[in-house]
Amino acid sequence: MISITIPSPEVIIYKQANPELSHINGFTDFHLITREAGGIFMFYNDQDELLFVGKARKLRPRIKKHFEDNVSVMKLHRDEVTRIEVCLVEDPVDREIYETYIVNKLRAKYNVEKVLYK
Repeated sequence: MISITIPSPEVIIYKQANPELSHINGFTDFHLITREAGGIFMFYNDQDELLFVGKARKLRPRIKKHFEDNVSVMKLHRDEVTRIEVCLVEDPVDREIYETYIVNKLRAKYNVEKVLYK
């Protein structure tokens, strides 16, 4: 039997109700997320429900892309996101395993790929 422990987030950023600084969907702290490191990220709503899990070789650009492009699975649900958690995971195989595990264990609402529980 394989035992997987979900890593603790290194960075958590929160949506602001009335941001005074430049923002993307209410998030102003993207600068806290590394630009160069790889890892996994999780989007949550205000009821602590996991909305989406993703992985990236370079975290900050990938996360921002979910809020800026028109092909993201999250494009219709961006306003629901109130918290973003980021875990640094450099090994690509580990990222793949964590993403698949978290999607299925915590039943991420908007992930459509790698879903085994439906």
